[in-house]
Amino acid sequence: MERRRLLAASTGALAAAAAGCLGLGESDPGRLDLTVRNDGDDPVDVDVTVAGDDGTTYEEESDRVDAGVARAFEVTVGASGRHEVTVTGADWEGRLAWDAETCAVYDGQVAVDGETVEVAGECVDPR
Repeated sequence: MERRRLLAASTGALAAAAAGCLGLGESDPGRLDLTVRNDGDDPVDVDVTVAGDDGTTYEEESDRVDAGVARAFEVTVGASGRHEVTVTGADWEGRLAWDAETCAVYDGQVAVDGETVEVAGECVDPR
């Protein structure tokens, strides 16, 4: 009887160890696919910050986007919690937010011109 109990316990421990090694039970990280488009007549300098509600900063990047050009950013984020991307210029700001627990891949667009900022986003891969 003792032998069966030990065998069952060691089999359970082996299964738990294998699950840990294989990453079972862990969610894959989320991802932001962001496009910043300059619809204006002059180049714009943009700052992109992607952060989680837990205080984690996933990306901080600055770039110049020429007139009539779009710049793509791909950022890997955590698998859970609220995430927010902020795109700022000299005198404008655009923000988008999503929940990584329900959305594995979020697609965001920020379009700027001399007078307006337009933001749009959607979950393209729900969990």
